[in-house]
Amino acid sequence: MPHRPSPLPHPQSAGRRRPHGGHAAVRAGVLAAALATLFAAGSLAPAAANPASASASASMGPGTATADALAVARPQGKARVTAAVVDLDGTGREPAVHGDDTPYDTASIVKVDILATALLQAQDSGHDLTTQERAQAEAMIRRSDNTAANALWRRIGLAPGLEAANKRLGLTSTKGGPGVKWGLTRTTASDQIRLLRAVFDTRPASPAGSTALNAASRSYLRTLMTRVVGEQAWGVSAAGGSGWALKNGWLQRNTTGLWDVNSVGRITAGGHHYLVAVLSDGNTSMKDGVALVEREARAAVTSATAH
Repeated sequence: MPHRPSPLPHPQSAGRRRPHGGHAAVRAGVLAAALATLFAAGSLAPAAANPASASASASMGPGTATADALAVARPQGKARVTAAVVDLDGTGREPAVHGDDTPYDTASIVKVDILATALLQAQDSGHDLTTQERAQAEAMIRRSDNTAANALWRRIGLAPGLEAANKRLGLTSTKGGPGVKWGLTRTTASDQIRLLRAVFDTRPASPAGSTALNAASRSYLRTLMTRVVGEQAWGVSAAGGSGWALKNGWLQRNTTGLWDVNSVGRITAGGHHYLVAVLSDGNTSMKDGVALVEREARAAVTSATAH
């Protein structure tokens, strides 16, 4: 979820997760928890109680006006979706993009980028993340904890820090959210594939070496993405079998009631490893958004395997 702490007090172990079976039950649980948190936190109200939480809805103030104006301009229920996929075991490096490769709000998928930036900055300083930062990183990726994301967003220097790191990681179309509103970072599906390459690809696109994440940083981020809590183990995982790693993001816009639902990660299908990014907005419900994302992920991977 973009900016709402997970309601789960105890993360499930990786061995207890269902990667893509029983999605109806998972989606129902996520939706119920999301709605309960929405109303409990008051994020559907005209103003947010805690601006530092960078709430994913337009209740956070003028920084979300543009995104919500776009949502208003689209007819209710006309969801927009873009999927990008690349075969890590293939010879091509450019992703196949299905749909218009235009910007979407990231919601909580930006948490992968936040941690990649923190790790890159730590490499530059010659020090590892502190014990506190590692605890925040684990909570942010595994449970999509927003308090942890707030702290790490400030630690990396907000949008300027993110964008400086992204230049080194190969991203070209991602703009950090205004102020503390990290969930309103704008990105494209192809840029998310570039970020995933920086984390999962063993063949760096750039020989820069010192400007890229090192092996230890990549391994740490990959490990956390394989251990998201069970209720968040949906999305691109629907396109593959076991051995997935992912991060999802979802938010409801308060001016329209429509949902942004995103999922990015690595999956395994037909013996190949694929990087998959699916971004969507304008969904009438979170359940519909999850179904759309999973459908598009399966279609994109099926198309890739056919080639």
